[in-house]
Amino acid sequence: MTNLPTYPDLHGTSVFITGGGSGIGAALTEGFLRQGARVAFVQRSDASAFCDAMQAKTGSRPLFIACDITDIPALRAAVATAAAAHGPIRVLVNNAANDMRHDTLKVTEEFWDWSMAINLKSYFFAAQAVLPGMQAAGGGSIINFTSISYMFGAAGYPAYATANSGINGLTRTLAREFGPDRIRVNALAPGWVLTQKQKDLWVTPEGLAAHVERQCLKDTLAPEDIVGGVLFLASDSSKMMTGQALVIDGGVVVTG
Repeated sequence: MTNLPTYPDLHGTSVFITGGGSGIGAALTEGFLRQGARVAFVQRSDASAFCDAMQAKTGSRPLFIACDITDIPALRAAVATAAAAHGPIRVLVNNAANDMRHDTLKVTEEFWDWSMAINLKSYFFAAQAVLPGMQAAGGGSIINFTSISYMFGAAGYPAYATANSGINGLTRTLAREFGPDRIRVNALAPGWVLTQKQKDLWVTPEGLAAHVERQCLKDTLAPEDIVGGVLFLASDSSKMMTGQALVIDGGVVVTG
């Protein structure tokens, strides 16, 4: 990850990441720490060992706040804790999600609500929590993780794909509403990133081979491949980019 470009404006910036201690989120935390940013992140499971590892690797320690993002009061409190520690949050990365596979005919109302709570509702309320601070500070960047799943109609997780599509609507309306405050809101849609969770639960040789065949680029995606796009969207290098969806998927879907 040391070959990433340096964005001087990110040095000292207060960054808040949901799900920042594992998978793609862990790579994002490291990426921002290497920029000299002040990083706070939330997740349910203990991340003390990860914070120790980050301090050893980067010389900086992220602030870990234990939080279930479906608990909106707890999420708001975590944002307030991070802002008190690091200053007003200037970069929010809504990264946490759950792509549990599910059968349309077996989805219950309870499962649907649970999926929306994690994959969409938490994004809105995290953004709502940071927006006043960004307004007062004169601007900021919100990056909402979506997915290519809804773009090519992937089967096997309709609630998740629906939330992904909703994230793009949320991104565009917030970009329009808060653009006058110099707050930029963009979405980032990864392809199939081979996190440890994906390898443990979903990856099969046949399924992975079929997916790579759909890609223009025939290499598999790793969490580190997503970091550069997020840093770009967070930095002033993208200061006139908002309401957009940046796709990093090896070329499964093409846009424009």
